[in-house]
Amino acid sequence: MSHTLYEGFPTFSGERWFEMERPVTWEKDRVNLNRWTLMEHTGTHIDAPLHFSEDGNSVDLIPVADLLCPLAIIDIRAKAAADADAYLTPDDIAAWEAQHGEIPEGACVAMNSGWAAHLKTEKYTGLDAEGKNHTPGFHHEAARFLIEERSVRGIAVDTLSLDRGLASGDFPVHYDWLGSGRWGVECLASMDEIAPSGAYVFVGAPKVAGGSGGPSRIVALH
Repeated sequence: MSHTLYEGFPTFSGERWFEMERPVTWEKDRVNLNRWTLMEHTGTHIDAPLHFSEDGNSVDLIPVADLLCPLAIIDIRAKAAADADAYLTPDDIAAWEAQHGEIPEGACVAMNSGWAAHLKTEKYTGLDAEGKNHTPGFHHEAARFLIEERSVRGIAVDTLSLDRGLASGDFPVHYDWLGSGRWGVECLASMDEIAPSGAYVFVGAPKVAGGSGGPSRIVALH
């Protein structure tokens, strides 16, 4: 469920957050060895609680048992196609549960907005002429419902942000969700190939001391 990370992978600001140099080459050294320079939150990646809290767990301290969990995929592709500023709302959660039953304990709830298909187009960042981004995300009330009414370990999106776009500079979902000690995943791929319920997901988070997150290999088991 991870996109291949490459130089120029989209970011909201347009900055290059991943670069790869080749100081050692097969032709010169008979060895291949690359040097990576990256921001933690690029490509398909995990947000650790520390990312938006003063003293939450860094990525290396997230228990392994919390990184393998049931996967609930909520499909909002239709409304996201009509409105790039669409939210995943409490009503969307209620509709999913009406069809599949209550979200399993310890689950990851993932938003499928269809955004993975836009990766190499301008729509992926949703940047407009005023420098504002337009991409779907979790509504703050949906995140609060999952925190208060369900026992959920993580949420995930196929966009660049758990929150809807970054037009306002406000991050209510990031602050509440990560601040509650839970993790998030951004830039998921391949959700169209996975059943909305019944699968498990493993988040291969990097084990970097003090890290606020990092590129991850996400695997669905179904």
